[in-house]
Amino acid sequence: MSSATALRYSRQLSLSKIGNAGQQRLADATALIMGAGGLGNPAGSYLAGVGLGQLQVVDFDTVDLSNLPRQTLYRAADAGKPKAEILALRLREQNPDITAMGISRRLDDAGLQAEVARADVVLDCTDNFAARWQINAACAAQRTPLVSGAAIRLEGQLTVFRFDRNRRPCYRCLYSEADENLLDCAGQGILAPVAGTVGCMMATEAVKVLLDLPSDVCGALWLYDGLAGTSRSVRIPPDPGCPVCGAAD
Repeated sequence: MSSATALRYSRQLSLSKIGNAGQQRLADATALIMGAGGLGNPAGSYLAGVGLGQLQVVDFDTVDLSNLPRQTLYRAADAGKPKAEILALRLREQNPDITAMGISRRLDDAGLQAEVARADVVLDCTDNFAARWQINAACAAQRTPLVSGAAIRLEGQLTVFRFDRNRRPCYRCLYSEADENLLDCAGQGILAPVAGTVGCMMATEAVKVLLDLPSDVCGALWLYDGLAGTSRSVRIPPDPGCPVCGAAD
């Protein structure tokens, strides 16, 4: 490790749970960030900051002026440009030590499975149930750990599934088609810092997965109430009839 690199990560190197070995594990890791919006921006920024070696950002959308309050790595001049490519550029600018690439197209099942298989951890920063179910199924099939987050209005939630250890439970145990209510931040609104809070938590959990550190949100749902300033966690019971993990060995 060069003296410049040691200086950059000195605050992390001083942590007993990271040190030189942990920092090298981060540098050797690949994270797949699905969604470059209000969650993907802060999550990506902090993963780049900690020195996570390779970041793959997937988003087929373009930057809109209404994104700017919570998607803080974009600028007004970026309006109309592909989110994934601009976010990857900003992450490389933030930390030249890392590799960040943008994929500005919708991935079909085969394409998603291939990207998930190459990743050491996946962060689901998308904003709709269809995408979350697709990502969950791909991670379960590839046995890739999944960090899933969501934010709307003044509320957020986060969960981690260690598919590399256990196939149950999964995101499909938590929500099914019957639960989908089509709420999104465009129709319901969102307070920008709430998205930032969840995105930062997602980055923390991804680092913990990569360093194999324990977490109480593995297989549990962390619920954040931004208005009250409180949070709580509830366990996610495996669904024996789940179409994704119900038949797992």
